[in-house]
Amino acid sequence: MRGLPGLFLDQLRQAASDDNLIVDPADCWTYGYDNSRRHHPPDAVVFATTTAQVQAIVQCCFESTVPITARGRGTGTAGGSVPVAGGVVLSLERMIRILETDPANRLMRVEAGVINQSVQTEAGQHGFFWAPDPTSAAYCTVGGNIAHNAAGPRSLKYGATRENVLGLTAVTGDGHLIHTGGRTSKQATGYDFTRLLIGSEGTLAIVTEAILKLIPRPEARRTLQAVYRDITSATAAIARIMAQSVTPCALEFMDATAIGMIRDYSTAELPTDAGALLMIDVDGSESGLNADVEAIRRAATVDGLLRVATARDNTEAEALWATRKALSPALRKLAPNKLNEDVVVPVSRIPELIAGLERLSREYGIPIVNFGHAGNGNIHVNLLYDTQDPTQEKNALPCLSRVFDLVLSLDGTLSGEHGIGLAKRDYIDRAIDPDTLALMRAVKRDFDPKGILNPGKLFADNLVRNS
Repeated sequence: MRGLPGLFLDQLRQAASDDNLIVDPADCWTYGYDNSRRHHPPDAVVFATTTAQVQAIVQCCFESTVPITARGRGTGTAGGSVPVAGGVVLSLERMIRILETDPANRLMRVEAGVINQSVQTEAGQHGFFWAPDPTSAAYCTVGGNIAHNAAGPRSLKYGATRENVLGLTAVTGDGHLIHTGGRTSKQATGYDFTRLLIGSEGTLAIVTEAILKLIPRPEARRTLQAVYRDITSATAAIARIMAQSVTPCALEFMDATAIGMIRDYSTAELPTDAGALLMIDVDGSESGLNADVEAIRRAATVDGLLRVATARDNTEAEALWATRKALSPALRKLAPNKLNEDVVVPVSRIPELIAGLERLSREYGIPIVNFGHAGNGNIHVNLLYDTQDPTQEKNALPCLSRVFDLVLSLDGTLSGEHGIGLAKRDYIDRAIDPDTLALMRAVKRDFDPKGILNPGKLFADNLVRNS
């Protein structure tokens, strides 16, 4: 790092106040990480508490061409908030106000640093919920959810972040304040910048406020667990479930390797010949739920079904979900490192994906564990490798490259909810054609003329360093 000029730091202090600026390298160090375990130290960290402060901070960085990386709580797994160009990290973790809850119009207006769980708690007091429910809901921010178009199991029925945000307040790379969308669910006035900004990983503008669409909480919910002989029969069940009229609110998948790990690291009782497992949640009105559950059960009953269990109450539902929750601790114990990718393929091609991943696992000598959101083909592919094993260390990235080639050959895409960040930026030209990428870069230049917003993300050549 070359450090930041004193005059520039004085301008930052004026924009955000001295209490909101840290420059000591030891204090800044933590803000160079995210949950991808990648790290690059920033030159300074500034905390904003208002939209006006964010605008003033961005204007300072624009005038001096200093890179600026917005950050929530750093729960992303693709390196999206790692400040690879140095410069300034703009933390929004102090922008935690819920500005308005409007049950009559089914919306909530919040600042970007509000925790997802805080939104759920506030909405729940009025009989509503916000659809995005990532695993990190207790820690991640609304701004981070917007940056990556976060989803979670509920997205199958209720949509991801992009379908559940009505409007945004944001600051562009040249310091202009913009407002997108509004307070209505139907909008056909001008370009849809709201959906454009969601999932752009802070490369186009820094979101400071959001108007969230709330959904009434269902009266009741029921959980089923279906175990299958192999992935082919499980996929047949997924296709049948998604083809009938009752849409589950969650349809989660685990392959044979994941089931084996759960059996080894938990007390879950599973058939020894289980080749795949589905966790299914159904919600709706109390009066109609039994019929809905029966419809799902019928659809899930295909050749190869070994067992299906239905929870009768919340305690039994938690017991069934304990099988899924046992997976992450098992993954941590099995290997010191893992590459966690969230690829998506058409549902009908899940068997080809799993078969291809098994071949790659054998070829490269790296265990691969698969689970995820089966109803929309969003599979979390975990390459478990040990950095102390020279062969696995050498093979990890070549294996990952082949994984992406496999996914794309199956008409899939590189990410469903984690984003591109640093982890996948070198592969994006395999997924998107040159003309489309050129248009994306042109859009980036219009929103961020000097390229200072989260440089080095999405595109490998999108990098402006502190100078």
